[in-house]
Amino acid sequence: MNMLSTFVKPMHREGIRFVAIFAAVTVGLFLLSPVTGWLGVGLTVWCYYFFRDPERVPPGGHDLVVSPADGIVSLIEPAVPPVELGMAATPLTRVSVFMNVFNCHVNRAPVAGRVTSIAYRPGKFLNASLDKASADNERNSLCIRTAAGQDLAVVQIAGLVARRIVCWTGEGDALAAGERFGLIRFGSRLDVYLPPGVTPKVRIGQTMVAGETVIAELGEAARTDQTR
Repeated sequence: MNMLSTFVKPMHREGIRFVAIFAAVTVGLFLLSPVTGWLGVGLTVWCYYFFRDPERVPPGGHDLVVSPADGIVSLIEPAVPPVELGMAATPLTRVSVFMNVFNCHVNRAPVAGRVTSIAYRPGKFLNASLDKASADNERNSLCIRTAAGQDLAVVQIAGLVARRIVCWTGEGDALAAGERFGLIRFGSRLDVYLPPGVTPKVRIGQTMVAGETVIAELGEAARTDQTR
């Protein structure tokens, strides 16, 4: 890995037209003033950086749950999964990862499995760091069933600035752990609902790396059942 690849990351195709718009506006700003022009350059670089899509290497282990997003763990609490997914109305441990406008916003599958259902629900655009954002904000929910038959929900939640949730995965698709399945622009949150008996291995305030940071271990639930 050379120095250039350390700082310059690939950009996701979703960002091409936005960077082009920022660049075109920057040209106009330079015609007005060099000061405003260089401000436009800074914003264009930020836009490119926002849509960066670096490669990630998931940890080994088929029963690991990895973070679906870059950001900070903002909440860990029991909650019922989104009703539109059709899962049991039983509280599960929910781990929320908040993304600010400087985080990478490409979302990745937390586990390997098959997508059994996807449900979009329109809503508000409250600050995504708030607890009530899970219930009130616009969201897109996926239920992923692992090879062992465990169901896990991952929910894309729009935030205060975010105005579009993108998901290019469909029902019936098979996903590998850490595989890209969507993104949200610009600033948002991802919720992961762990299967019963699974305890998170992260803390509130911990920095997460999508596709790499381990949230939990699914095999823990099976070991817990065996000891009862």
